[in-house]
Amino acid sequence: MKYCENILQTIGNTPLVKLNRVAAALPCPVFAKVEFFNPGNSIKDRMAIKMVEVAEQQGLLKPGGTIIEGTSGNTGMGLALAAVIKGYKCIFTTTDKQSKEKVDILKAVGAEVIVCPTNVEPDDPKSYYSVARRLAKEIPNSFYVNQYDNLANRDAHYEQTGPEIWEQTDGKITHLVVATGTGGTITGTGKYLKEKNPAIQVWAIDSYGSLLKKFHETGELDMSEVYPYITEGIGEDFVPQNYDMSIIDHFEKVTDKDGAVMARRISKEEGIFVGYSAGSALAGIVQLKDQLKPTDLVVVVFHDHGSRYVGKVYNDQWMMERGFLDVKTVKDVVNARRNVPLVTIGPDEKVSDAIAKMKKFDIEHIPVLLNNEVIGAISENGLFSKLIDDAHLKDALIRNIMQPAFPQVSLETPIEKLSVYINKENGAVLTKDDSGNYHIVTKYDIIQALGN
Repeated sequence: MKYCENILQTIGNTPLVKLNRVAAALPCPVFAKVEFFNPGNSIKDRMAIKMVEVAEQQGLLKPGGTIIEGTSGNTGMGLALAAVIKGYKCIFTTTDKQSKEKVDILKAVGAEVIVCPTNVEPDDPKSYYSVARRLAKEIPNSFYVNQYDNLANRDAHYEQTGPEIWEQTDGKITHLVVATGTGGTITGTGKYLKEKNPAIQVWAIDSYGSLLKKFHETGELDMSEVYPYITEGIGEDFVPQNYDMSIIDHFEKVTDKDGAVMARRISKEEGIFVGYSAGSALAGIVQLKDQLKPTDLVVVVFHDHGSRYVGKVYNDQWMMERGFLDVKTVKDVVNARRNVPLVTIGPDEKVSDAIAKMKKFDIEHIPVLLNNEVIGAISENGLFSKLIDDAHLKDALIRNIMQPAFPQVSLETPIEKLSVYINKENGAVLTKDDSGNYHIVTKYDIIQALGN
């Protein structure tokens, strides 16, 4: 029999996967170290178990104890798995910018989660750092992990992640790219790889609103660099002790939008369902492509799984509200018409009147309105089939032969979503603007919009 004694034994040895479509414009091959194959679906499992084991060895974490940590979600998951197997309790603090999925997942594995405000200074009593430290002082037999300054974090990657990448690339890696937060992954992995080959370039991907890039370049802690941002799991408003800035050759900042859009591209084009930071990491490589040569070999770390972000990055409405999703909506179609009035017909007009309007305005679909309320529809196809059976029907009243009303959708509906409503039986939808005016969108409109 081949089996693991417990889930912790499945941590590590994650695959290296070549990126094809999303890296097609880059001059050299790019490989992703896909870390969501770890049992907690992120790279943080590696350092979480390492920090727990070191704490046990040092007598800081004792049987029946409580693990306390401030986390954006992934470290908490790794610690929670260790706690389940080893019999500890967990209390985690996190920020209100983290996805609901992350909080729910932590609760699902038995952790208590306290959500703290994002937009406060690190030393503010309400910050998730401060709350975690306070709880560790108040709760007996507890251990504050402090992944930011706990050097077992970077040791885990020096011992595991670095050697795995070196072996998987047969020592051919020239660039390591990591979207970085605590500094453990990039410092530990980069240190090991540079010991093997000092020429290897280590690139850190940072977020706008983080001070890490400027600190790396100037040694200055410039708080004017710090402001709220949306990207999760990367960037910092202080410099954790896990950083050894001498290991890092370059910091590159990526916008919230570029990271989110690229994450969706990776999932759609490569079939690798990645988290937000993976998008940021690859977007950073694209920004730096002019510094790469055909002979280079890039390894980028994909930290976690897209399931953590289904309510954000993979939610069209969330993306559109932030201007991240460049999708065409029903509103775009309506605005492109430049206020051309909707052609309608009343229920007591004749079929011949509808035919005349279709010819005059070169249209196929007419809503039937009574007192400015839609009560039915007339379509060219529907009229054709009826008139073939009875040519005298052209003198009939619209109310006697009209079809069901066209479905109504909101102005913000993406064009791609209209396939649910527009089909062989129904050729149009209606929408209403803020002034109460109706507008129609047909199959032809959709084809035109998607073709431009």
